[in-house]
Amino acid sequence: MPAVAGLFALFAGLLATTVLAVPAAVADEAGPSGRRIVEHRVRPGETVTGLAVRYHAWTAELVARNHLGAGAAIRVGQRLEIPVVLAAVPHTGHHPGHHTGHRTGHSAAPARPAVRRAVARTAARHGVDPQLALAVAWQESGWRMDRRSGAGAIGTMQVLPATGRWMSQYADHRLRLHRLADNATAGVRLLRVLDEQTRTRRRAVAAYYQGLGAVRQHGLYDETRHYVDNVLAIRHRLEQGRPPA
Repeated sequence: MPAVAGLFALFAGLLATTVLAVPAAVADEAGPSGRRIVEHRVRPGETVTGLAVRYHAWTAELVARNHLGAGAAIRVGQRLEIPVVLAAVPHTGHHPGHHTGHRTGHSAAPARPAVRRAVARTAARHGVDPQLALAVAWQESGWRMDRRSGAGAIGTMQVLPATGRWMSQYADHRLRLHRLADNATAGVRLLRVLDEQTRTRRRAVAAYYQGLGAVRQHGLYDETRHYVDNVLAIRHRLEQGRPPA
């Protein structure tokens, strides 16, 4: 088990992916040096500051580029152009904004029923609430394996390669994230580690999205609260035998 300090370091920059925010790189436009412009549609509960943190952007640059004015007010449905500071994005860290990503390009992706069975079986095997794991998987990818975020998070559980390597230490073998079984294992094991570190379901889900270090240092961002509420609502529907959405 890695030291707690190691956990903090690994998760301090973790900004998980989610179907609530679907960033899409629109261009390596001319603009501030070392920036990539991504487009974002504002979702309920999001703030300019929260988006700047999430996308590794400067708040002032975000405000200026979108002509938001002194109050920096944004509205649900508004399209923003966010100047991501490339130097601030970890090379192996989480993508700016968690995502439904684009297709991975791998053919013959497993169908949703197969994904659902794999995640539920993996969760039960590792002592994680299967309905919670399924809810996170639905929120992250809609139970799809053919998803990859702009920053490289992969598959059903939207796991970054760096996180996959870390979870491989728990699995005692290399987890190949393009494989459904290994992707489910990486995400489920991550949920278990977070549950052990936070001791509450809500904070474990929050840390999956926001990062454990950020949750402990800052509490839950507004967008994280919205993410957690969605995941727990999906879990409740699944418990009742209803579809996730």
